[in-house]
Amino acid sequence: MRDETAAAAPARPATGIAPLPTPTLYAGRERRQSYAALDLGTNNCRLLIAEPTYGGFRVIDAFSRIVRLGEGLGSSDRLSEAAIERTVEALRICRTKMQSRRVRRAKIIATEACRLAVNGADFVERVRQSVGLDLEIVDRQTEAYLAVTGCAALADPRAESVVIFDIGGGSTEVAWLDGAATNPSTDPTLRIRAWDSLPVGVVTLAERHGGAEVTRRMFEGMVEEVAEKLAAFALRAAPAATAKSFHLLGTSGTVTTIAAMHLRLARYERRRVDGLWMRDDEVSAAIEDLLDTRLEQRVDNPCIGRDRADLVLAGCAILEALRRAFPSERLRIADRGLREGLLVNMMREDGVWSRKPVR
Repeated sequence: MRDETAAAAPARPATGIAPLPTPTLYAGRERRQSYAALDLGTNNCRLLIAEPTYGGFRVIDAFSRIVRLGEGLGSSDRLSEAAIERTVEALRICRTKMQSRRVRRAKIIATEACRLAVNGADFVERVRQSVGLDLEIVDRQTEAYLAVTGCAALADPRAESVVIFDIGGGSTEVAWLDGAATNPSTDPTLRIRAWDSLPVGVVTLAERHGGAEVTRRMFEGMVEEVAEKLAAFALRAAPAATAKSFHLLGTSGTVTTIAAMHLRLARYERRRVDGLWMRDDEVSAAIEDLLDTRLEQRVDNPCIGRDRADLVLAGCAILEALRRAFPSERLRIADRGLREGLLVNMMREDGVWSRKPVR
């Protein structure tokens, strides 16, 4: 595996996406305008539309659909026509929402599937011509930085080390934040001591090992594969787990599903999941419960559903490899990430919090 870790804080991404500060001032109601952030991953197409507020932003519209753009990439190097058509349909819905909300500015990014596919650039051009959206294929470092900036606010400020991870459809981003967050407005990327983008996600792992009916032997095989890909980063970031108040912080459909299972939710509730602390034994129990389920049971679970029923155990295997590499008594759950980071970044660049409120 290509080693993308760094002994010191890595340089800023070259894509122009700046680190995100904590907003302090709002420019006034009459200057409020809507912004859109769209994250097109290997598995999901997600959109947030928001307006700036005094303390940050208020979401006014959202859209999420599982499109499986990267379906089959584990055995092929091309985006399939069926996956492209599903994705284009979802993007048209996003475009309509942005138009109806009179979005002032948008940031639309694509990640691992488009990075890997030989026809990724052709897909981007097709979206531009047929949908009218300009997709930007971001590099792995930018994606890792956005994962940090999108959810670092949930890190325990007393923790002297935190490992943040984002389990995606085609890749998993992981970063070691070293040193306590003494000031909540400090750029969290300045604390990055090492990072990596593992070339494995829930879609690619499930395609290689199977995701419908997963035995414990199959599950261990998935964990071992992820552990091998994680080994270089785990060696570099080994001191993290020994630091005072160390904990893991995860953002992904996997960890939010684990949280929903733990809470025994009848239906998914973001307000109860985002920011939830789970003990190590609670995480283990939730994974064990999922391992005991059959595909039909996961399909019937409203917090999982048909579209993710064959992927969630692959995600659990990635989570388990991370937990074994970085033992921690605590895991904090984040239902936030790249889109939130993109939104705040655009608002910061436009200076919506730098002016005094209009009276």
